[in-house]
Amino acid sequence: MLGETDMSSEVFRQEVRAFLEENCAQSMRNRSFHWEDAHEVYNTDDARQWLDAMAAKGWTAPSWPSEYGGGGLDREEHQVLAEELARIKAVAPLTGMGLAMIGPTLLEFGTEDQKQRHIPKIVSGEVSWCQGYSEPGAGSDLASLQTRAVLEGDHFVINGQKIWTSGAQYADWMFALVRTNPDVPKHEGISFVLLDMHQEGITIKPIQLISGSSPFCETFFDDAIALREDLVGELNKGWTVGKRLLQFERSGVGPVSSSGGEKKKEQPRNELAELAKHYLGESDNRISDHAAREKVIRHTMDQKAFTLTAERVIQENLSGKTPGAATSIFKLVGSNLMQESNELKSTLRGVQGAGWEGNDFTESELEATRSWLTTRAVTIYGGTNEVQMNIISKRVLGLPD
Repeated sequence: MLGETDMSSEVFRQEVRAFLEENCAQSMRNRSFHWEDAHEVYNTDDARQWLDAMAAKGWTAPSWPSEYGGGGLDREEHQVLAEELARIKAVAPLTGMGLAMIGPTLLEFGTEDQKQRHIPKIVSGEVSWCQGYSEPGAGSDLASLQTRAVLEGDHFVINGQKIWTSGAQYADWMFALVRTNPDVPKHEGISFVLLDMHQEGITIKPIQLISGSSPFCETFFDDAIALREDLVGELNKGWTVGKRLLQFERSGVGPVSSSGGEKKKEQPRNELAELAKHYLGESDNRISDHAAREKVIRHTMDQKAFTLTAERVIQENLSGKTPGAATSIFKLVGSNLMQESNELKSTLRGVQGAGWEGNDFTESELEATRSWLTTRAVTIYGGTNEVQMNIISKRVLGLPD
């Protein structure tokens, strides 16, 4: 017999299932896209209706407190929602730095006023965010940043430059690390501020990448304004807040996830194996080329191990645990796996995996080339591999400096 908790969970599951069937259009199911294309994917009527329906229930951020617009779901309810989203292969109704980065940071460090003003608009998707961290002379050594913010009464006046500001051309707000005291050790004179991107004094210049897209931007500040009430944490103590935000980013665990869904009885599709068989041939339902077969097997095993580990951490996250320094392991391993996957996809295609344009290449072959070029940067942005290994060695393994 089902226990009271199980019965309650099953009732909630049926409610979720009925809601998703009614509100998640077919165009928002069973599709994949690169994050660089997210702006176009979400700029449709179906996407907006899907977002509005989920946001109305707070399910864009299911476990966030209901007083700020979140779903207020407990662990079991959150898991049921994740499973049902996975069952229909639903596209997340909302993505971005608001949910994955600044939202969790404000819930931990923000004042009540900041939470009330900013969190509901993140949950609803009304406001999009970008990150102001890296500068031309402060990338891996982020604490060397020089963008100045001078406090004048009830606001900061900001001058300087940020670079690699993903999605700045679409963002409404930015969270930024700025130097508020140049006369102390570099880690001690940094503050964490929020600023409106729709103001004079901010100039945005998209950077075209080798892949042909422009997801990153240069952002220039000329007497831009951030309100004193949008200082997060203490003045000159922003380094602590900034590091915490990066842990949320590197955890790869967003507020709503469709991973870890119901177990399937059917054999999962192996895209790499199918690709290899198509381009290299097969014998006895195996990839003909022995070397390619070994590479596909090894990468598939590594990817599966990574996925299972991520699912375990998602469960811990649903239990209320917050990400720590171990998130650098996810960033390091995940970035390497992403590069390996795209490089292997191009290699398996042979000369067909090196096309840029022309009728001799299919759409998927041309996309593979661009994806391969795009992923060359994943071991740099969000924290380089070298930075992640330093964090792992010091904060996870406890090795000496």
